[in-house]
Amino acid sequence: MAQLRIALAQVNPTTGDLDGNLSLVVDSAHRAAEEGAHLVVLPEMVVTGYPVEDLALRNSFVSASIKATRALAADLAREGLGELPVVVGYLSRREGPGARYGQPAGAPQNSVAVLHRGGVVLSSAKHHLPNYGVFDEFRNFVPGDTLSVVRVRGVDVALAVCEDLWQEGGPVTAARAAGVGLLVSLNGSPYERHKDDVRLELCQRRAREVGAALAYVNMVGGQDELVFEGDSLIVDSEGELVARAPQFAETLLVADLELPEAGPAPDGPGARVDGLRVMRHTVSADPVAPYPPRAAAVTPRPDPLSDTGEVYRALVTGLRDYTVKNGFGSVLVGVSGGIDSALVATIAVDALGADRVHGVLMPSAHSSDHSVGDAEELARRQGFAARTIAIAPAVEAFTRSTEEAGVPLTGLAAENLQARVRGTLLMALSNEEGHLVLATGNKSEAATGYSTLYGDSVGGFAPIKDCWKTLVWELARWRNEEADRLGQTPPIPENSISKPPSAELRPDQLDTDSLPDYTQLDAVLDAYVGTDKGEAELVFAGYDPELVRRVIRMVDRAEYKRRQSAPGTKISSRNLSRDRRVPITNRWTV
Repeated sequence: MAQLRIALAQVNPTTGDLDGNLSLVVDSAHRAAEEGAHLVVLPEMVVTGYPVEDLALRNSFVSASIKATRALAADLAREGLGELPVVVGYLSRREGPGARYGQPAGAPQNSVAVLHRGGVVLSSAKHHLPNYGVFDEFRNFVPGDTLSVVRVRGVDVALAVCEDLWQEGGPVTAARAAGVGLLVSLNGSPYERHKDDVRLELCQRRAREVGAALAYVNMVGGQDELVFEGDSLIVDSEGELVARAPQFAETLLVADLELPEAGPAPDGPGARVDGLRVMRHTVSADPVAPYPPRAAAVTPRPDPLSDTGEVYRALVTGLRDYTVKNGFGSVLVGVSGGIDSALVATIAVDALGADRVHGVLMPSAHSSDHSVGDAEELARRQGFAARTIAIAPAVEAFTRSTEEAGVPLTGLAAENLQARVRGTLLMALSNEEGHLVLATGNKSEAATGYSTLYGDSVGGFAPIKDCWKTLVWELARWRNEEADRLGQTPPIPENSISKPPSAELRPDQLDTDSLPDYTQLDAVLDAYVGTDKGEAELVFAGYDPELVRRVIRMVDRAEYKRRQSAPGTKISSRNLSRDRRVPITNRWTV
């Protein structure tokens, strides 16, 4: 057996920031060298950030990625790191003449490169391209047809990219046939609730299939609606967990492994297995002298049946990175005293600090005293600045204008006017003071259209957009309980959690005037939106037929609103934007 010290660099790249991303790689390589690592691996497309989407179709961006990767290899050598093999993901082009998969030579590829002694010594591309959920990689890339195997300290290491691990065959089969001692997977795997348990089981199964240890490195941080939680890990050839990184934190996971010593094998192209040509390169043929291994870190995970805190940390990470990476210095939240705005403000304070969060109370003629008091108490507990701007004068001015035009506003039109005045005020303050406005709507409201377009739906980012209303309550209670556990003041007033939700756009209004009870509503929504079950299937599953028809009608009629809504952090397996694409003009209702 041979020993290998591997370092997995769980970093937070920014899409399009090639210089900043290269700095992350160099810093990680320095840290890995200080730890005595023999090999350092970074995530999928770390050079460019991920996902790049249609940036991959710009020749200038592909060329910049290739140039940056070559420059990175030279920079590492100049930094005295040339002898340390560094594995990175980057955007490249398919080499070779002729057409393949309907695209010509030069088509973009999602690739992995081995950097050593100032150059790119080995490169191959992702073979399995995901084309489901948030992924549309067949649009942007062509698949690779080689498997890279690099020999490091006498150990053969195969390199795969993300989806190559999730699909049967291809790189997994080729790695087994190549007799490697370690399979390394570079990933940009977005967070979803409960996915960490699925990920671990997948890595364990693949390790047993290949008959080799498996190292899985994932990026961390937010990118638009996606958030990556890291959760990098290493399992041995039997699937036993060896090391695991924390979630939602940049870290360098270092582990000492005992792996089979490689046998004779020439460099260059080898046999073709399951459609892939095995490409080999030797970085260092001889094993290291035996040394005492150190204990690897295994970060414990919370109970998978009570992962509310994990979801909360994902929401904090998503909001923080969206704000910071897009250059906003502060955020603005319309705080009403209700649970949704209270949770959004709390997430914002945890993500950015109270000094960068600004609240606005916008009471109307129908706002209750307790709502104003709850909003003021929220700001006091958390220490963020809050101002009050009454909307009655503006509402009255609009009402007079429409009356003078012969169109007096009544009923829903009058209610929506109040929401739109609030939205206008928020955007005016945003324009004047440079804040990012946070929309406070939840997934239940977005799904059913229970929001006012250009009113309470305005904003540049919607932190709880992928959270059902029942989850909103659960998150708020968890955050208060966490504060109690730490000996702190609970950030959210209890009255905001316990009182019946209301938009307060007319006297004594409650959400249940327009919507079913949220417990029943969310159950049907999760089945209809989350699994695409139709009316007959939902009724067969035991849901009330009238409730099912009512919910389906609301969801289908609200598609045009969702198309105009702000992006928000994805935490479920199926959100209402990238995961779910249905036509606005649509007469299919069952």
